[in-house]
Amino acid sequence: MSYFEKVKNTEINPNAIILAVESSCDETAASVIKGGREVLSSVILSSATEHIKFGGVVPEIASRAHTTAISKAVEQAISDAGITLTDLDAIAVTYGAGLLGALLVGVSYAKALAFSLNIPLIPVSHIRGHLSASYIADKNLKPPFISILASGGHTAIIKVDDYYTYDILGQTLDDAVGEAFDKVARVLGLEYPGGPNIEKLAKQGSNNIELPKMLKGKKGYDFSYSGLKTAVINYVHNREQKGESVIKEDVACSFQTSAIDVLVEKALLAVKETGINTVTAGGGVVANGYLREKLTAECEKAGVKLVLPERKYCTDNASMIGAEGYLQYLKGNFANLDLNAKASVSLK
Repeated sequence: MSYFEKVKNTEINPNAIILAVESSCDETAASVIKGGREVLSSVILSSATEHIKFGGVVPEIASRAHTTAISKAVEQAISDAGITLTDLDAIAVTYGAGLLGALLVGVSYAKALAFSLNIPLIPVSHIRGHLSASYIADKNLKPPFISILASGGHTAIIKVDDYYTYDILGQTLDDAVGEAFDKVARVLGLEYPGGPNIEKLAKQGSNNIELPKMLKGKKGYDFSYSGLKTAVINYVHNREQKGESVIKEDVACSFQTSAIDVLVEKALLAVKETGINTVTAGGGVVANGYLREKLTAECEKAGVKLVLPERKYCTDNASMIGAEGYLQYLKGNFANLDLNAKASVSLK
């Protein structure tokens, strides 16, 4: 009898203890989560310091870092949770989207461990993981709700209909918001990662530089960050060529305001047009303080319930993978040992 034949009829445990593994970029993460919403442990080992001198993530360096860190991360997560490997009901792993080499480390490790323990292997989309982070923030959260997905690779307004299906109301037509943050940070001479450094600089500046509104005059929920990014780059270069000073703090503040405000506006528009009175958010950009403050204020003003994951569950982490993995576990969505990593996966 094959491994898959053994696990496909697994008796579902509503209080399942799941080990989650995440290795899509430069963080090697492991988490133990119980019942889909109770985080027993969360470990993140980052190789970010290795990438700073290159101005961004180097896939080969990230992949090598994962190979040396993954066992440590899992062992620590199991220890911190106060359990043993034999207490696990399943293993969830990010299979995409992300850096292919980095993903392969996590997928290979998870497959081997699941096989050795003879427990289900659950394939999890990194994108769905970001959406499920809100279930950790609010253990009573249930769909439907409107969700902002804002990360380095994706930007979208999503109507989550139930635990397994959602509608994409709109998404970026070019750059993702996190990508725009990184590119603007680079032109301002800020170190990687760009997002946190833009936010830090923006706190010292003023929103006094006129920048284009994305998709001006067009209705709907789509975004476009390419023009905004280019406008900032042109502003900086033009002033430098004229020998004029560039107040980087003001550039950072003006860019951040333009990039974030539209996210909040479209989320509240979705609430108005759908009648769904709950908003959540997920993705690395949701760790941005200005976004969190703006979204909180606008939701309070509109009388809308807001569920925001803690910052540590917005950036890449394994707990969100465990939360989504639990939902797939309940559905019996288990993978065979031929599970492969995918550099890109559908937003749906």
